[in-house]
Amino acid sequence: MPQKIPVLPITVTVLILSGIVGGLLGGFWLLFRDPMVTLRESPYPNAAYSSGKDFDSQGATAPSPTSNTHRSINEQGALVRSELSSGKVRQSPVEYLDGPRIVRANAAGQGGALDRKGIPPHIFHYSGNTSWATLHHKMAPAFQTAWPDFQLRYTHPVGEALGSTTDIKMLLQGQLAFSQSSRPIKPEEYEKARQRGYDLKQIPVAIDGVAIAVHPNLDIPGLTLTDLKGIYTGLITNWSQVNGPDLPIVPYSRPVEVGGSTHFFVEKVLENGQLGHNVKLVDDTPMGLQKVAANPGGIYYANAPSMVTQCSTKVLPIAHAPESDFISPYGTPLVPFEACPTQRNQLNVEAFKNGDYPITRQLFVIVKQDGGLDQQAGEAYAELLLTEEGQRLIQEAGFVSIR
Repeated sequence: MPQKIPVLPITVTVLILSGIVGGLLGGFWLLFRDPMVTLRESPYPNAAYSSGKDFDSQGATAPSPTSNTHRSINEQGALVRSELSSGKVRQSPVEYLDGPRIVRANAAGQGGALDRKGIPPHIFHYSGNTSWATLHHKMAPAFQTAWPDFQLRYTHPVGEALGSTTDIKMLLQGQLAFSQSSRPIKPEEYEKARQRGYDLKQIPVAIDGVAIAVHPNLDIPGLTLTDLKGIYTGLITNWSQVNGPDLPIVPYSRPVEVGGSTHFFVEKVLENGQLGHNVKLVDDTPMGLQKVAANPGGIYYANAPSMVTQCSTKVLPIAHAPESDFISPYGTPLVPFEACPTQRNQLNVEAFKNGDYPITRQLFVIVKQDGGLDQQAGEAYAELLLTEEGQRLIQEAGFVSIR
């Protein structure tokens, strides 16, 4: 009589074998899936397509999932999932944020990844002078999206004026992980860093400039760099000396030792000369603008993005030399003074980018080269600023993109 095969053991055996096979298939999927990117759903629907290629930390192409799902970053900086029905991708460069790294990709398959997975969760303190104020509010959320484990704390100096010199001083004293500056590092700051056992690196991330504010009723076509030098060294004391009305000039400035804009102005315009005794010092740009708005003969200078959009004063066209054309820091179309603040003027981006405007400069992220977490945090922040998304945020903050 044939022996009956028990039904229950066969069922159990099938279940066990199915589990083993499923586990092996899952293991193979994990082994061969894209090691660089984990997709997250996003509430934002409007995304640009990526090329479907990712890159490891050496810039080599990493394998992508075998599906029509592509990844990108939308206008809100969120990582999204894009489905391509035709199997084709848009042939344009794209960058997107993915957790602790930024992945660059384009249709040609060229790019690189900025991998920051090795940095443990940490709170990083940083600062920036008045020129960086608008950018800070734009970049902080984007940075937290890119690297959620990084907790950034914007730190203001205590008992000192806010400025590039103060920020770099705080960096050297160990109060900041990195700083932002509207001027290059000074030789003495490099030396102080070396005395502490490390070096400093300045990473240019944006283009800025200095604008000249006067009373809105002052009738004058513009100023040359020579005019500005004469005004701020005390050689020119009346507006009639520079094609203006017969009115005493009252120049205002922040202290040179604290502000990146003032340091740059003294170096570029005054050719490292000293401010004249006629110059009245103010604590910050809002105070300087208030003084000029209340004084028909007043004049003040500060970073251009904050100056062209304000409504209390007007900014002047500047020329390199007497025979040169005046270049306005205002973009076109020009918004009449009386229309502000309902409408606001914007920066003359092209003139700043190509150098036609005479008083332009670069903005820097200052990073300690000590091999520690602070260096990694500062470099990560600068890298984010230099991505396509970071440069877009720089433009939204009123600066000129460097790329």
